[in-house]
Amino acid sequence: MCQKNNKALRTRLNRIEGQVRGVGQMVADDRYCIDILHQVHAIKAALAKVETEILKSHAACCVEDAIASGNAAQQRAKFTELVEVFAKAKL
Repeated sequence: MCQKNNKALRTRLNRIEGQVRGVGQMVADDRYCIDILHQVHAIKAALAKVETEILKSHAACCVEDAIASGNAAQQRAKFTELVEVFAKAKL
């Protein structure tokens, strides 16, 4: 993973962690279901943004390096990884 995005991703993930703890507290406090669902949707959206950033980083670093290497096996491996990730995302 590219190091330039690491700090920003950790910051986002720490924020998400706090949101998840907050939802746990909302459940423990027996808060209104719709309020909890709004927070769950916010967490899912935040995770989707993290996923997008990691994918961009992978394309900009790992895939780019494989292409630049000229190594066909390495290029195929990176392409296969991406296909597998997208296939799992459909589930």
